[in-house]
Amino acid sequence: MENAEELEKICQKIIKLDPKMRSARIINSRGHLTAGGMKKGLLSLEAQKQDEMMFMELALRVRMRREFDHEFGKVHFSMSYRDKVIVMSFPLNNDDVLLLSSEKDLDFGKLPFKVLKILEPLKKSPTKTF
Repeated sequence: MENAEELEKICQKIIKLDPKMRSARIINSRGHLTAGGMKKGLLSLEAQKQDEMMFMELALRVRMRREFDHEFGKVHFSMSYRDKVIVMSFPLNNDDVLLLSSEKDLDFGKLPFKVLKILEPLKKSPTKTF
């Protein structure tokens, strides 16, 4: 398992990809925050209790999406374009997930693929799992 310091570095690297990024968080398979957080100077749009519910729901959704991997191939990322923000999730090894949020005017056609490049070496290594 990656150590917390390495995971924090990954989250910070991703937040720095674009000034429109709001947060980068790694959520474990049980829906608990293991690394990352909001960009410095920004406040979360939801309360902490809502964060916990969102994280648990996200962990469940990522596991459920794997049910269709045989038919459609595995999920590399999912995105929700909401009224206030864009939310993206990237499944990682061991059912963990990278959860990103950004301002609505982010170039969402490019950013997810930059994130995938950052995650690529970690996902290919059989000894490195989240």
